[in-house]
Amino acid sequence: MKPLEGIVVLEFAQFMAGPSAGLRLADLGARVIKIERPVHGEAGRQIALKNLFLDGSSLVFHTVNRNKESYAADLKNPEDLECVRQLIAKADVMTHNFRPGVMEKIGLDYEKVKAINPKMIYATVTGYGTEGAWVKKPGQDLLVQSMSGFVNLTGNKNDDPVPVGAAVSDIITGSHLAQGILASIYKRTKTNQGAWVEVSLLESTLDLQFEVLTTYLNDGNQKPIRAEKGNANPYLGAPYGVYKTKDSYLSLAMGNILNMGKVLGCAPIASYIDSDSWFTKKDEIMAILSDFLIHKETQEWLDILEPAGIWASAVFNYDDLLNHEGYKVLQMDQKLKLLSGEEVHTLRCPIRMDDERIFAPKPAPRVGQHTADIRKEFNL
Repeated sequence: MKPLEGIVVLEFAQFMAGPSAGLRLADLGARVIKIERPVHGEAGRQIALKNLFLDGSSLVFHTVNRNKESYAADLKNPEDLECVRQLIAKADVMTHNFRPGVMEKIGLDYEKVKAINPKMIYATVTGYGTEGAWVKKPGQDLLVQSMSGFVNLTGNKNDDPVPVGAAVSDIITGSHLAQGILASIYKRTKTNQGAWVEVSLLESTLDLQFEVLTTYLNDGNQKPIRAEKGNANPYLGAPYGVYKTKDSYLSLAMGNILNMGKVLGCAPIASYIDSDSWFTKKDEIMAILSDFLIHKETQEWLDILEPAGIWASAVFNYDDLLNHEGYKVLQMDQKLKLLSGEEVHTLRCPIRMDDERIFAPKPAPRVGQHTADIRKEFNL
């Protein structure tokens, strides 16, 4: 039995942040019912990476909506809205990421929902909170990465701001939303009352940077300065970074420069005796290492570094990763067959329960695929 079996979640959320929270709840056993507009469904069905679509919806939609059901309802239609209210009365959790004011206009804001179901966990995602100058600004991953300062941590010293090439703001926000929901479900077992969980893309992305922001706040507000070359974290000293080798790249994490010099046989860095210089003169040290490491292949360096207990790794591309035994033993892959006969090759839930991997039993639904069955089951 999965831990969330018996929990019913109504997902009004669209795109990535809210649905990724629903994905995790569904993987853990919750019954997640997407409330979608008829015909076209949620807007995320049309947001695609590389213009990849399967069974009429984007591949991205399929990756984040497995294990869910779809109930089609026009929330501007009084009859449909009344059916949704009846569902709310029988559910445990509802999520949405509409802009502030939208659910109030529909009549499904927290206070209205609480009156229908006092035990409801009402969970919302916004871009920048519910008040202030940015309330109406689009809550989109790239915009939030840019506004949060996150883009100033990646890349090298003379590079322009560099966004991370994945939806990190969306995914971390979805994780925070799921955490808040789980905490509220636990609280409800003691109080028999629901709760209102709120997260925003901006606050979650700031929290993702709590290490570097705390450093900034406690170090005279000095801006992070990225390394000249090979930067991996602007607040960590040498050797922390990525280096080109004879055939590829090598990553070096935190380490004692003097010890590393001995292990590698790199005499020039032995002069940096003061550990403070490993940060204040990191560009000098990293430049020496760069000139030194280029003369051997990555695996040759790993054969020297790893037995000595120095934290290092190769830099993999997806082909390297997916064909490596270290990846294969994790059994992260899963394939889900769609009604169209097409197949989605994706990843499983990363959580294990009682040493069991969690795989999805069903793919993402078509728009309204389960409407009739849900109406019959809940007597709507």
